[in-house]
Amino acid sequence: MDKNTTIRLNRRKRGAEGEALAASFLEHNGLKILQRNYRYERGEVDIVAEDGDELVFVEVKARRTKSYGDPEESVTPKKQQQIRTVAEGYLFEHNIDGKACRFDVVGIFFRNGKPEINHLKNAF
Repeated sequence: MDKNTTIRLNRRKRGAEGEALAASFLEHNGLKILQRNYRYERGEVDIVAEDGDELVFVEVKARRTKSYGDPEESVTPKKQQQIRTVAEGYLFEHNIDGKACRFDVVGIFFRNGKPEINHLKNAF
């Protein structure tokens, strides 16, 4: 296995670990997880959940270093637009109309191997 393949696999493993931590955190805080890794066309939303009567689309970002800033800062306007598009696809495919929706970001920073979770409601 070459170095690039190893890096991709490690990144994918860290991403899955971060998403699992975020899902557990959200459930612990009263959200109901409806779906993970929902794909529509070429985009993906990490977690689709319900918070009371509100549908919540959650992007999860995990980092082990803050060299490039906090994890949640990496959700760029371009990524936000992609998540909105995927959310519209979710609403269309599930025939949902008139339901309140919001977009959250869960940032996870691993400090000395221990996760610090920052949940930004209505992030964009």
